[in-house]
Amino acid sequence: MKAKSNYFFLLILLFFSFIPVSCINSSFISSKNVEYVIVIHGGAGSVSKTIPNEARNRYLNSLTKALEIGQQILHNGGNAIDAVTQVVVQLENDSLFNAGRGAVINEKGEVELDASIMNGKTLSCGAVAGVKTVKNPILLARAIMNNSRHIFMIGEGAERFAKENGLEIVPNDYFKTQEMKKFWEEARENESRGTVGAVALDRYGNLASATSTGGMHNKRRGRVGDAAIIGAGTYANNKTCAISTTGWGEKFIRQVVAYQISALMEYKGYNLEKAVEEVLYNKLEPKDGGVIGVDKKGNFVALFTTASMFRGWATSKGEFVVKIWE
Repeated sequence: MKAKSNYFFLLILLFFSFIPVSCINSSFISSKNVEYVIVIHGGAGSVSKTIPNEARNRYLNSLTKALEIGQQILHNGGNAIDAVTQVVVQLENDSLFNAGRGAVINEKGEVELDASIMNGKTLSCGAVAGVKTVKNPILLARAIMNNSRHIFMIGEGAERFAKENGLEIVPNDYFKTQEMKKFWEEARENESRGTVGAVALDRYGNLASATSTGGMHNKRRGRVGDAAIIGAGTYANNKTCAISTTGWGEKFIRQVVAYQISALMEYKGYNLEKAVEEVLYNKLEPKDGGVIGVDKKGNFVALFTTASMFRGWATSKGEFVVKIWE
């Protein structure tokens, strides 16, 4: 009997030794009878656990502040679309993240910004790409959603529309921090920053998602990633879930990641966790990025195949968490 017991124990050890490391990097919470949920991210990457405590605390404090803004809106009876908007505005204004001020610089020494937003109740959405002077691209994406018959605007036309709608315009140098200028001048990869996003479920059962980014470091002028594309980087549908992604944009576009997760839930009956794992682990490659999502029942997820992902969540049950690593 003892020999059999030892053999069985060995089999268990071997089984767990073959589970992909990326599967460890996940947070899935099943919340029963939850009234509201908000989940946020500040990008997935390879941030080392050896970064100075001061830097670590700056990131955690920034995530906390953004999460508190969304939590307060939902707690006070606000709607999901307002919550995700204001969270992303806060992250765009924070120079620690690759969205708005502090965004990465392209090959021409400029900052080009992308963003998108979607309302799960109506499926209305707005997106913007390649803007250089709009302080908060997510507000422009929302203005396109609310105040135009279009969904997607780019470049100069988008900036003109921003002015017509009274959005704040700033010089391109506003977005460039000294740190990012140094990264660009030295032509080094900046792996400590990432796209920002938020997903939410409000008290009324409505879902929403928003995503904003500066794109890839030293990218070609005019390059657009998944953050600006509804269905790739952003998607929300009250029937299923709200999703915001972060990672290698071209791959997320090819796999239509955000919509594919929703489709697996709607047409195959997958739950949120299974749908996200199917896409992230089986459709994408290791280290491609991460996904945050919340479903219509209040279950939520933050999964990633990279070493780290800036993330956090808050619920009506009093849960409030911010993390960088697993």
